[in-house]
Amino acid sequence: MSNPFVQIVEPLDPKQPLKKFFNLSKLGDVRYARLPFSIRVLLEAAIRNCDEFLVKKGDVENILNWKVMQHKNVEVPFRPARVILQDFTGVPAVVDFAAMRDAVKKLGGDPEKINPICPADLVIDHSIQVDFNRQSDSLQKNQDLEFERNKERFEFLKWGSQAFKNLRIIPPGSGIIHQVNLEYLARVVMDQDGYYYPDSVVGTDSHTTMIDGLGVLGWGVGGIEAEAVMLGQPISMVLPEVVGYKLVGNPQPLVTSTDIVLTITKHLRQVGVVGKFVEFFGPGVAQLSIADRATIANMCPEYGATAAYFPVDDISIGYLIQTGRDNDKVMYTKKYLEAVGMLRDFKNSSQDPDFTQVVELDLHTVVPCCSGPKRPQDKVAVSDMKKDFETCLGAKQGFKGFQIAPDRHNSIVKFNFEGCDFELGHGSVVIAAITSCTNTSNPSVMLGAGLLAKKAVEAGLTVKPYVKTSLSPGSGVVTYYLRESGVMSYLSQLGFDVVGYGCMTCIGNSGPLPESVVEAITQGDLVAVGVLSGNRNFEGRVHPNTRANYLASPPLVIAYAIAGTIRIDFETEPLGINALGKKIFLKDIWPTRNEIQAVERQFVIPGMFKEVYQKIETVNKSWNALHAPSEKLYTWNPKSTYIKSPPFFDGLTLALQTPKTIEGAYVLLSFGDSVTTDHISPAGNIARNSPAARYLTSRGLTPREFNSYGSRRGNDAVMARGTFANIRLVNKFIDKQGPQTIHFPSGEILDVFDAAERYKQAGHPLIVLAGKEYGAGSSRDWAAKGPFLLGVKAVLAESYERIHRSNLVGMGVIPLQYLPGEDAGTLGLTGRERYTIIIPEKLKPQMNVQIKLDTGKTFQAIMRFDTDVELAYFLNGGILNYMIRKMAS
Repeated sequence: MSNPFVQIVEPLDPKQPLKKFFNLSKLGDVRYARLPFSIRVLLEAAIRNCDEFLVKKGDVENILNWKVMQHKNVEVPFRPARVILQDFTGVPAVVDFAAMRDAVKKLGGDPEKINPICPADLVIDHSIQVDFNRQSDSLQKNQDLEFERNKERFEFLKWGSQAFKNLRIIPPGSGIIHQVNLEYLARVVMDQDGYYYPDSVVGTDSHTTMIDGLGVLGWGVGGIEAEAVMLGQPISMVLPEVVGYKLVGNPQPLVTSTDIVLTITKHLRQVGVVGKFVEFFGPGVAQLSIADRATIANMCPEYGATAAYFPVDDISIGYLIQTGRDNDKVMYTKKYLEAVGMLRDFKNSSQDPDFTQVVELDLHTVVPCCSGPKRPQDKVAVSDMKKDFETCLGAKQGFKGFQIAPDRHNSIVKFNFEGCDFELGHGSVVIAAITSCTNTSNPSVMLGAGLLAKKAVEAGLTVKPYVKTSLSPGSGVVTYYLRESGVMSYLSQLGFDVVGYGCMTCIGNSGPLPESVVEAITQGDLVAVGVLSGNRNFEGRVHPNTRANYLASPPLVIAYAIAGTIRIDFETEPLGINALGKKIFLKDIWPTRNEIQAVERQFVIPGMFKEVYQKIETVNKSWNALHAPSEKLYTWNPKSTYIKSPPFFDGLTLALQTPKTIEGAYVLLSFGDSVTTDHISPAGNIARNSPAARYLTSRGLTPREFNSYGSRRGNDAVMARGTFANIRLVNKFIDKQGPQTIHFPSGEILDVFDAAERYKQAGHPLIVLAGKEYGAGSSRDWAAKGPFLLGVKAVLAESYERIHRSNLVGMGVIPLQYLPGEDAGTLGLTGRERYTIIIPEKLKPQMNVQIKLDTGKTFQAIMRFDTDVELAYFLNGGILNYMIRKMAS
C-alpha cells in the first residue's frame, strides 16, 4: 500500500514481520500531538483508505488541521472497521439486501455484489418479551414464546447468514447487542490484511456508543446508512467539534455509575452537544471502571452527542484480560497503542489534547438520582423524588406535567389480585425492571442490587405480588456471577427472576400487566409508574399503562419495588415494616462500595467470560434446529405478514430523475418539541383499534398473534400503517393525545395512515411541521421509511437529532430547518396552509430554499443536506437507490 501522506510502516514485533502499522505519531507534525484521541481514530481511518478516495480531496490534511477546520463544515469520509446490528433493525436491513439483489439483477448486474465487505455481526436481542415473570421457569417460557412468535423472522435471518458473506448471527438468548460487543466482539485494535489499526464500529442501534467506553470509536446510524457501509460506502460526515468533558474528584460512597450518567446527561443537554463528539479526560476518569465508562458512553444519544469517547488506558487493557480475551492479542494491542501514542494516562495532564470546548464535573458532587417522568435528561435527586412527582401531578400537561386536578391527587382505587385486596394510587409502582445493557453490563450495580436484595429479604421485606418485577441481563455472564456470589436466590425471592437475555422492558417489550391492575389504573385514570434501569423513558415506550417512567440504578429499582410507590422520602420514611413490626429504612440495607468491590473481585473472573462466549453461537438448540433456504436470491412468500419485498425499488432505472419542486403540499401533522422516533415509529404493542391491527386481522391473524411493531419491520404494509401510531402522540391539530390528524380537504379526523392514504389517492404531497430535537431517540430507519411510504416529501423543523436527519436523507425525504430565530410561531404558520417548496436546478449543501404558501406568504428555510455526498443520495432518490445504481453499473 503506497501512501503519499505516511510512508512509515513498521513491524510491531520481529517475530511477526508481516504485521505493520502506520505510526502517525512519528510524523514529526505537532498538530497530531494536539488532536483529540477520537479525531486520531478518524485520521487513522483516512490514512488507511487514502489510496481509494482521500488523496484527491486532501482529507488527511483537513483532519490534521482539525483545530482550524472544525467550524468550517468540512466533509470527511469515515469507513468503520465493523458494523453491528440488532434484529429489529437487522431484519429490515437483510430484507433490503434481498430486495436490492432482485433490483440489481433486473438492471442487468450481478446480484451477489450486494454483500457486506466488512465484518457484520447481528445480535438477536429485541424479540423476547416479559410475558412470564415471578416464576422459576419464566426464562424458558419466554424463550419458547419468542420462538413461536418469531420463527419466520429467525428463519429469514438464518437464510441471510448463509446467503451473505461476512454476516454473522448471534442467536437469541445470548444477550444484548452492546454488552455482547463490549464483552466479546470488540477488538480495540484490528489485526487484518497484515496491518494493525484501531477498531471502530457503527451500529443500527443508537446505543452503539456504549463501546466508546472501551476506547473503540463507535456510534449509531440508521439501518439504510449501515447497509451502505456494509456495501463499501464510507460515511460522509462533517468534521466534528469535540467537547472535552473533564472529570475530577471521587464519587461519594453511595453513588452508582447510573447516578453519574444521569447527571452527565442533564448537564450535556444543557451544554448542547448535538452533532459533536464528547471526549472524556481528567484524573476522575481513572476512578471509573470500564463498566462505569460504558454506562456513561451508552447514554450518549440521550445527551445528543455523536460519540462519547474514552481513550484506551491501562484499565481498558485490564478489562480485556478480565473478560477472557486472548493474552497474546491483548499484549500486542497494548504494544501497538503505546507505539502510536494512543494509550492514555488520564492522570498525566500533558497528554490532554486541544478541544473545541471544555466542561467539567466534580464526581464528588454527584448524588443518587433518577430521571423522569418522561425524558432521560430530566434528572431528579432521590431526596426530591416525592416532591417532584407530586408537583408533576398538577402541572400542565408536558414533559414534567400530568394535569391531574388537585382534588384527585390522593385518589385511591381498590382492586383484587390473586384473592387479596390491594390499593393503587397516583405514583404506585406497577413495573420494576432491572433491564438494559446500560446497567446490566456493570457488575458493581448488579452485585449492589443483589446485595441489597439479600439484606432486604433478611430484614423481612417483600414486594407486593402485583408489581411486575423482572431481571433481564445483558449476557449470561451476569447470571453466572450473580449465582456464584450467592445473591441470585434473594433476587428471586423479591420477584426478580431472570426472564430473558435481551432488551425487554427497556424497549417496551414489558409484556402485559395483570388485568385487575390495568382495570384499576383505567378506572381511576391513575398516573401509574414504571421504574427501570434502562436508558429511555419516553411517553408510551415502556408500557401503555405507565404514564410516568423513571430511570434508576438496579438497587433503586428494587428499593422502589419494595416501597410500592414513587411517593416516598427514603430519608424519613421506611421502605416497609417487617413481621416483627420494625421499620426498615433504605439506609439499613444499602450495601457499601467496599462490600460490592470485595464480591466483584472474588466472583467476576475471566473464566466466566470464556465459558459463556466460547459456545455463544451454538448453545441455542431451537436456533440450531431452524431450517433456512440455501438460494442466494430470496423466495418471497406472498402470504407472509413478517417478511415482504419492500416497494422502495419499484420502477427503479439506471437513469436519474431530476428533483422537482414540491407543489401545494398539505401538512400531515404539526408537532412541538422533542418528538422521538418512538412517536414516529413505535416498537411496542400493536393497538387492537389501529390501522396495522385492521390489516393483520384482514390477513387472518388474531390479536394474540399481532406481536409488536418492532418484530414486523420486515413488512412495509404493517410498518406504514404503524407510522405515527404512538398512542401518546401530540398533534397540534387535535386537542387530545392519539395517532390521529385532520384530513383538511374533507375536515374529517382520521387515523394518520388513513388520512395519508386519502391524500395519496388524490395526488397531494405531504410535509410534517416540528419543533426542536425532531427525531430524538432510537436509530430506527422506519421513522424515515414510514413517512416516505405515507407520501411525506419533506419535514420542516427547528432542529434534528443527528441519526434521524441522516435517515431522512437516506430515504430521499428533505430535512428542512427554519432559519435561526425563526419557527412556526414567529412566521405565523398554522399548518393549515398548503406549501410549495422550490427545488432549484443547482443544489449545494445547506443552501437556503424558498417556501411559498397558498396564503401568499413566502419565507426561506435551510435544506439540511450537509455534504455533497448527501446531495448525491437525494438526487438518486435515497442512499439505497444510489448503491443499486452503483452496483448495477
